[in-house]
Amino acid sequence: IAGYLGINPPGFVAQEAAFAFGLAASSFFPAIILGIFSKRMNKEGAIAGMISGITFTAAYIIYFKFINPAANTPDNWWFGISPEGIGTLGMLLNFGVAIAVARMTEDAPKHVQEMVASIRFPKGAGEASAH
Repeated sequence: IAGYLGINPPGFVAQEAAFAFGLAASSFFPAIILGIFSKRMNKEGAIAGMISGITFTAAYIIYFKFINPAANTPDNWWFGISPEGIGTLGMLLNFGVAIAVARMTEDAPKHVQEMVASIRFPKGAGEASAH
């Protein structure tokens, strides 16, 4: 697929970079942020969020770029958001699904919560200012 798209790109380099960042934002970013800053986040929430975010974003891009390119106009976009910018909406969907699923399932194991806390506040943090 990458080889074909390299030979027959559906857009300019900036457009392709926007798609790549949108897909990354809609899949990995919320899992990373929630994994670091939310003790309630668990693997079920992270996985469900990632799948929903990237599926929505990829489907939107594929529809307007490959399935029905004639419809790729502002009149047809959701909330006026182009395929290049839809990753933001996919990211918000990911956050929402991840949080909802995490609240409906068991919390992450205690040892995982402790590991996350140790990453957020490393051993020795603040000692330099104590002297």
